Amino acid sequence: MISSFDYQPRTRTIFGKNTFEQLGELARELRFRKTLLIADPGIRAEGFVDRAVRLLKEEGIEVFSFHEFGENPDSLMVERGQKFAMTLGIDSLIGLGGGSSLDCAKGINFLLSNGGRIQDYGGYGKARQAMLPMIGIPTTAGTGSEAQSYALISDAETHVKIACGDPQAAFRTVILDPLLTVTQPHPVTAAAGYDAIAHAIETFVTTKRSPISIIYTLAAWKLLESNFERVLADGTDLEARAAMQVGANYAGVAIENSMLGATHACANPLTARYGTTHGLAIALLLPSVVRWNGSVAGDRYCELLRASVHGTDSDDGTEGLAAYLESLARIAGFPVGLRNVGIAQTELKALAEDAALQWTGQFNPRPFDVAGALKIYEAAY
Repeated sequence: MISSFDYQPRTRTIFGKNTFEQLGELARELRFRKTLLIADPGIRAEGFVDRAVRLLKEEGIEVFSFHEFGENPDSLMVERGQKFAMTLGIDSLIGLGGGSSLDCAKGINFLLSNGGRIQDYGGYGKARQAMLPMIGIPTTAGTGSEAQSYALISDAETHVKIACGDPQAAFRTVILDPLLTVTQPHPVTAAAGYDAIAHAIETFVTTKRSPISIIYTLAAWKLLESNFERVLADGTDLEARAAMQVGANYAGVAIENSMLGATHACANPLTARYGTTHGLAIALLLPSVVRWNGSVAGDRYCELLRASVHGTDSDDGTEGLAAYLESLARIAGFPVGLRNVGIAQTELKALAEDAALQWTGQFNPRPFDVAGALKIYEAAY
């Protein structure tokens, strides 16, 4: 029986070398006049902000830039962006950078258009007023946020990640220019790429997966896992960079149509409590989650393993995939085990309690609760 689905692509996606140069023209087509450009300080240092401002001004578009946010945007950062922009007469927003820039742009849009606090928009479809049009320009191959109508914003007080979704929160236009990803340092390439691989794996087994998400998941998986080692070995390999960027985007479309699972539920508390980089947290946990889910998702894990460039006919898809993911983590240079990144074993119970509250856990193929989260943390320790 084919699962039901509701597929509503809302974003024009433009891919190719030098497509960044089309920014001004694309903004003009969307009738941007006064735009807020959201980009993290690292992107500004790379000179991408100056290029964007030039391209926009050449089309007569007034630009205001906001950079005061961090790697994991929280409610206070989003409120800061709203206060910065609320008297400027903004009619549009542009997110330029990694997932933090894209999520921050969406979060600011919620508050700028509808008021209130970001906590008011947890869930889906809670924007009562029209949101402003946005352009998304990812510079990393990781989160796939450019393909999603959700913003993930941490509550500054509780550190719980709030998933704020609305059809209007989807970018109107997305520019995928692989040249923008070449400047990524090796650690960023590794962390973002592994996160994208995790998206492909989790979306393939969630309880909300659909025929649409499966198509995008498999396409993403084949691009990502076959090019991850290439892009780590040579960051100037533009073909590999392009494949990772498109693969991450496809995985983002899959998330939009299937959600995520226990890996992300368990990773978020590590970032909130210890500041662990999201991609590293994912790498530390994903093999253990695969093993924990094996009793209900083993056949699907086997299908992914067979579709990889290192495909195998092994019947034990769970262990085979988990071992393969561990090998990719070693190649990326990630530490092994939570104990080796400063996590105290006495904290695992508290982490598990936090993980059980995370939104993505409800879509995991195996019912996920505090006990299950604790087993995953213990296995990853």
